Amino acid sequence: MSEKITLDLLQDFNSEDWIAIVGIFSFFIWGIATFLFRRISVNHIEYEMAKEGIVPPAWDKGIGARMIAYAGIIAFPNLNRHASLVNIEATKRFSRRKDKYFAGLLISTSLLFFIVLAVFSIFSPNN
Repeated sequence: MSEKITLDLLQDFNSEDWIAIVGIFSFFIWGIATFLFRRISVNHIEYEMAKEGIVPPAWDKGIGARMIAYAGIIAFPNLNRHASLVNIEATKRFSRRKDKYFAGLLISTSLLFFIVLAVFSIFSPNN
């Protein structure tokens, strides 16, 4: 009985409903990836940097811009960077293999969420 109700409900969804469902799902996955990267990778890197006397930027207390910089440096270590918000060499030196996976997860879920958001804004009926 419940399978019939579920299948009937899913058949009644239109494209806007599906985009909203995928958007909510991708938002939560992005939030989980952000939380994991911050709590595991960024804390480890900043702890190791603190041992060497390298402090994170004082202006970034709560904004989270350095988290994106860490993810970019870890996921794409061979890019030529002329300036960065964080210490590039120390980030490369202290990043671990699992930090690379978390950085890739953060970047890919961010892209997924923003692509879904763009599709939803383009095809929403309120335009």
